[in-house]
Amino acid sequence: MSNVAQAPPFPNDVPTHPLFVIDYALIQGGDEIERDRLWQAATQLGFWYLKEHGAEAEVEAMFNMGKAFMELPLEEKMAYEEGDDGEQFGYKAAGFHTADEHGTLDETEFLDVAKDDVLAFPAPVHRTYPPLVADAIPTVLRPFMRKSLAINHTLLGVLNDKLGLKEGTLADLHRTKEKSGCVARVIRTPPQNGKDKEALERQALLGAHTDFGSLSFLHNRVGGLQVLAPGTEDWMYIRPIPGHAICNVGDSLNIFSGGLIRSNMHRVVSPPRAQAMFERYSLAFFTRPHDSVVLRPLVPMASTPDGAETIQEDKGTAGEWLVRRLKYLRTGNYNPLTKLSCKGVESYTAHLGTEDYGKITQVAAPDAAVGA
Repeated sequence: MSNVAQAPPFPNDVPTHPLFVIDYALIQGGDEIERDRLWQAATQLGFWYLKEHGAEAEVEAMFNMGKAFMELPLEEKMAYEEGDDGEQFGYKAAGFHTADEHGTLDETEFLDVAKDDVLAFPAPVHRTYPPLVADAIPTVLRPFMRKSLAINHTLLGVLNDKLGLKEGTLADLHRTKEKSGCVARVIRTPPQNGKDKEALERQALLGAHTDFGSLSFLHNRVGGLQVLAPGTEDWMYIRPIPGHAICNVGDSLNIFSGGLIRSNMHRVVSPPRAQAMFERYSLAFFTRPHDSVVLRPLVPMASTPDGAETIQEDKGTAGEWLVRRLKYLRTGNYNPLTKLSCKGVESYTAHLGTEDYGKITQVAAPDAAVGA
């Protein structure tokens, strides 16, 4: 991607949060030390780098396809807009999500392609896609999704064992052939030219949130992703590292684990320093439980330092959880005139997820972490 190749390196003078580097080849080989490190990463910050994942070619093809789609005229893309009813497949234009409690409009475009539509192609399950995207399903989207699913399911298997669950318990909640919200997403943010540097590093272009599902498999070429450091109010960049994916836990896995596995708040701001002058692309695959799965703890619930339980009741089904949070996120539903039970700032707050700012303890930097 020529726009990424021209971008300057990520700067060394911005605050970054260190992450564990997990070797996927060692995980596949059953290395117990690496399995323990994955557990530490998942329960401390809920974010880690993943190397040796073997998906580089599939990722590159997805970036190229996504960029070609984003360069289509807006009116062509808007014909596939996702809408305000909780659907997350198709196109989301910039300004259709709220980026903060004040109703500030986001600046990100999404292309969301459903796992179900890709695996059933050419028969549609959720919707049809633009010809450029549909033509790429057999050669680009399907290989990327199959590899992403295999990687995330392998990681889920390790976490299943660390939770002491019966073998296959988490796999049975993430059946690939069942209808679900699993999705591949290409994200584009425009260059942030002519804006105050300090304002760029404060204002979210994609609002603070926890992810909706179980595991996210993310690829960045320039900076912009930030995490909220546990126990503080400090947002810190995650440094993109060539050849390393960024993985993180979502709400479903946090709920299944009774709060033991962490779904951490994160957001997207402008790439730092000179990188802000370049458009930003990222690519993610979100593994989510199939729609009929009830979100409830599968192990005894973890307690916070003040003794309060982190999760007190089930959250309905995975499908209901996804639709509810997507509705609250949409700018069209922020308006007080909507029929949602939460409106305005309440709507923004309701979309945030399972994170509870008041019950977060400080997490020590991991040993042998990269990115500081």
